[in-house]
Amino acid sequence: MIQINDEFPQIVGLRYLNHAAVAPWPRRAARAVSAFAEQNVSIGARDYPQWLTVERSLRQRLARLLNAPTSADVALVKNTSEALSFVAFGLDWKSGDQIVISDEEFPSNRVVWEALRPLGVEVIQVGLKGADPEGDLLAACGPRVRLMAISAVQYASGMRLDLARLGEGCERRGVLLCIDAIQQLGALPFDVQQNRCAFAMADGHKWMLGPEGLGVFYCRSDLREQLKLHEYGWHMLEHAGDYDRIDWEPARSARRFECGSPNLLGAMALEASLSLLEEVGMQRVAAALAERIDWLCQGLGGLNGVEILSPAEHGRRSGILTFRLAGWDNTELFERLKAQQVVCALRGGGIRFSPHFYTEARVIDETLGVLRAVTGH
Repeated sequence: MIQINDEFPQIVGLRYLNHAAVAPWPRRAARAVSAFAEQNVSIGARDYPQWLTVERSLRQRLARLLNAPTSADVALVKNTSEALSFVAFGLDWKSGDQIVISDEEFPSNRVVWEALRPLGVEVIQVGLKGADPEGDLLAACGPRVRLMAISAVQYASGMRLDLARLGEGCERRGVLLCIDAIQQLGALPFDVQQNRCAFAMADGHKWMLGPEGLGVFYCRSDLREQLKLHEYGWHMLEHAGDYDRIDWEPARSARRFECGSPNLLGAMALEASLSLLEEVGMQRVAAALAERIDWLCQGLGGLNGVEILSPAEHGRRSGILTFRLAGWDNTELFERLKAQQVVCALRGGGIRFSPHFYTEARVIDETLGVLRAVTGH
């Protein structure tokens, strides 16, 4: 039986509510990295083939987390931005092509598309504050739109979109759907097949509880060869490891997007972290996270002058809760919370809390107590 408290032995007095930024590792990830370091010190790469079995296990875990058809659809990348760049500069654009995004995207999912302007590609930003944001996004998909690039969960407000509806609507219109899943993968169930994704990507250092420097890129199998490659090396070849071979071709799997040596240090940690999420199960993770968001919502609702900026409807909620207090400067309130060991973020015109499924009751109660003390409520 999993002892969650043993996996996250955080120091007394720490109130960690910042998984939407960078998450703590579970103890098993630290143990995996420590063991890997000891092997490197004592025997070097003698057991390199064993290390590759961990990498294969990581691909399989990621494929299951995404519900990808096979692990061949999954590439291990440095980060979300790299994966987005593979799509943006891999597709064959024509002058006049259009891309639909929202007006609330994190810079990674905006700048990469705006960088296509010299090719004559236009970016259409759609507001999400209307009564039907999915309808508004789909309505913007005119005949020149080739791709919709949208975050599954908006980083500032925590708004969760109906991805299955967007996927079905994009498919009907002949539009490719590219999902930045970084604020959902590891927090809530995610399904590339149900959502009819062309592409999806996420970093491992947020809700997946892994290190920075390693993420995942899902590319639908029929689209892999349509993406022009801009990085080449030994690892992305179909016959990688056959160093005497003169002829070559890119791997038919998503490994074609991995040009050089793998990040095995990161793989050790992320594989261990994902093993914890698998043992708990994503349905239980999501349910536990929803309970914690509800708890925070109720507690914040008892403070005078609070305005919750995240969606109220449960179907729109994620693991992010952003709020502000009347009469308070957000930066000043953030610094007061930081001084009391409340780890959170300044985002979207307010304070952003982001617990995870394992966050203890005392963390939420103490945080609410700190807020009441600091604000005099």
